[in-house]
Amino acid sequence: METNATPYPNHEIWFLTGSQGLYGDDILQQVAHQSRSISEILGGPGKIPVRIVWKPVLTDAESIRRLCQEASASDACVGVIVWMHTFSPAKMWIAGLSALDRPLLHLHTQYNLSLPWPSIDMDFMNLNQAAHGDREFAHIESRLGIERKIVAGHATDPRVVRRIAAWARAAAGRQASRTLRLARFGDNMRDVAVTEGDKVEAQIRFGFSVNTYAVNDLVAVVDQVEDKAATELAAEYVESYDVVPALRPGGIRHDSLLYAARQELGLRAFLTEGGFTAFTTNFEDLGGLRQLPGLAVQRLMADGYGFGGEGDWKTSALLRVMKVMGLEQPGGTTFMEDYTYHLGPGTPRVRGAHMLEVCPSIAAARPRCEIHPLSIGGREDPVRLVFDAAPGPALVVGLADLGDRFRLTANAVDVITPSEPLRRLPVARAVWKPRPSLAESAESWLLSGAPHHTVLSSAVDRESLTDFAAMTGVELLTIDEKTDVEQLAREIRWNAAYHRLAQAL
Repeated sequence: METNATPYPNHEIWFLTGSQGLYGDDILQQVAHQSRSISEILGGPGKIPVRIVWKPVLTDAESIRRLCQEASASDACVGVIVWMHTFSPAKMWIAGLSALDRPLLHLHTQYNLSLPWPSIDMDFMNLNQAAHGDREFAHIESRLGIERKIVAGHATDPRVVRRIAAWARAAAGRQASRTLRLARFGDNMRDVAVTEGDKVEAQIRFGFSVNTYAVNDLVAVVDQVEDKAATELAAEYVESYDVVPALRPGGIRHDSLLYAARQELGLRAFLTEGGFTAFTTNFEDLGGLRQLPGLAVQRLMADGYGFGGEGDWKTSALLRVMKVMGLEQPGGTTFMEDYTYHLGPGTPRVRGAHMLEVCPSIAAARPRCEIHPLSIGGREDPVRLVFDAAPGPALVVGLADLGDRFRLTANAVDVITPSEPLRRLPVARAVWKPRPSLAESAESWLLSGAPHHTVLSSAVDRESLTDFAAMTGVELLTIDEKTDVEQLAREIRWNAAYHRLAQAL
């Protein structure tokens, strides 16, 4: 059985129910009926964002093993929800769980919300004993060291639905990571440490493939764009944004807008043909490009592509994954960088931006399309979208390669409206108050060794990010209103010991 349309039309979550043959056909038919009902509740409109697919009740080791292998081999299946409706002896699950290569959510629930106190008999107890069966199942999960998320409560409980939905988005993100292909146009910025990293280990850990292409391979595609196509896209820009007069048809800089359109069309063609969903550029290596891509990169990010400036492939991949996790959620997700601070008077806050490449999905209002000089890169003035970020809660997330492992660092922040108009700053930007405070946030971020390039997202919540880290086996440090810098320093030391010990084992 499949539910209604979701943001992820090619993905499924399989709903598995455990029991055993001892109960007989009558009881097993009731188990099947009730487990279908639970899956339908979860798969209802506005509930879980990935299609829920119910599977027949599992009552023996061989059927469990086969279904877990099928889930692992399925391109559609991104995760499994498992529920022990009755008692299901856990030794039956060993082979199946050992073969499972998909995220697992253990749903600890039952069919009935309330107990029918006056009529409870042993038939009712035998049928409704998830409290018993799920403990048996959880024991074998722990014995096998299975990474899983546990959610307890009735399927109609909004908290249960919210937590499963967060996990489902993380599972979609994991699947995106495992199939991600990333194109680097040129190398990373010279002498920079944090944009380096082990691409082989990244593919082992996350699944994404990172490869480099000469910038002039892209230039050749850009130069082949037909004049008519560039003119039509430039006209779309005029309709979509507040384009300054100089860039409009007949304006003295209209040719720059046409070239920005060529860059976008060329980039899209290159990425589409190669099956890439993320890419990087580097202002130190522009080949035959007349401009550093600005508008083109912003619009590609708005369509879900990952991007990293200065060759930062880790942030590009992370952005793509978080774009997938935040599909059709309120808010936006963008490439970002902490640029400068306001330390007072008033509440200290961060002013973030980048040279050009901030995604308009976070814009508070209709962006302006402008052209200004850029002191880096030595090319023509680039076209870009200029706007302020919409206020509200968000996450700033960075991915770093520590040599022996990857680390995600996430800071909970509150994006705010700038205190004064930034009339002379010709880039897209965001201002935020980091939690618990700027000083404690900055000290914690520096302690973690997290990068200066980040992903700013008001569409992805902390629970989804936590689930994604667990699914991929990646360390996650969270900086929020509860953070104590000294305690975080101890956590970092404990984590280092744990990960080194785990690798040795």
